[in-house]
Amino acid sequence: MDWDKLRIFHIVATAGSFTHAGETLGLSQSAVSRQIRTLEESLQSSLFNRHARGLILTDEGETLFETTKDVFSKIHVAEQQILEGTEIPRGKLKITTTNSFGSTWMMNNIGKFIEKYPEIRVQMLIGDEDYDLLTRKADVAIRFHPAEHLDLIQKHISTFNYHLYASPQYLNEFGRPKTPEDLDDHKLLTYGNTASSPIDNINWVLDFGATKKRIPILEINNISGLLQAIKAGVGIGALPDYLVQGSTNIVRVLEEYEGHEFPAYFVYTSELRKSKRIAAFRDFIVSEFSKTSF
Repeated sequence: MDWDKLRIFHIVATAGSFTHAGETLGLSQSAVSRQIRTLEESLQSSLFNRHARGLILTDEGETLFETTKDVFSKIHVAEQQILEGTEIPRGKLKITTTNSFGSTWMMNNIGKFIEKYPEIRVQMLIGDEDYDLLTRKADVAIRFHPAEHLDLIQKHISTFNYHLYASPQYLNEFGRPKTPEDLDDHKLLTYGNTASSPIDNINWVLDFGATKKRIPILEINNISGLLQAIKAGVGIGALPDYLVQGSTNIVRVLEEYEGHEFPAYFVYTSELRKSKRIAAFRDFIVSEFSKTSF
């Protein structure tokens, strides 16, 4: 099998369409399609089922894709090991974390890391879904739940806190709760679709001192969106303290009560345990977290 065609196949399988793969490769859709057709002819097997909505791997295609994923992963590791042959951390570093943490704390602090390590090219992948580190979709993750896969290394790096917040406008109109039980009679905002939540027990406010079943007036499946709704005076909601830092038009309520705590983990694969890029970023994060009160 021709290696260049295997590379094109891998990119097509990842992209799910000839058009998107062509954009990545800098080739036309027809050129990419031609390369795949030639590969299929050499293997005497169909690798994709063509549909109007895109491409779906056949059983033979799945088998080949699993192999190319493994090969590409090993090549990536070898490439980074060669790049890191010097004492200076260098090469590309793909970092993934949640929407709320990535778009706030990380954006406010990643510049210091880039300035300290100019030879490292940083790519941020921000989203509440867990990017697969084992298939090299990212090199390192900052997550707020333990890693489930045994092949991943995780280091507990901090404990963050949730507290309850509201806007001055809301409190002027509906009053300030004085006890957790008072929340029974307030408008509560929560995170929607907890199955995809990046944090365990994210809607703890529904049980916090509850004397009856609480039903939120609004659910939002994005913590940054939840912050904006609270600032707009829609209701009271629980937010991580790092998200609120520096925000205006928002105040903490029930200050004398501790909210929900959740851990932060630094996660990467065992293949990268000796990576200078990973070590540099880990040490940077630990150092910065030690300076910040969450």
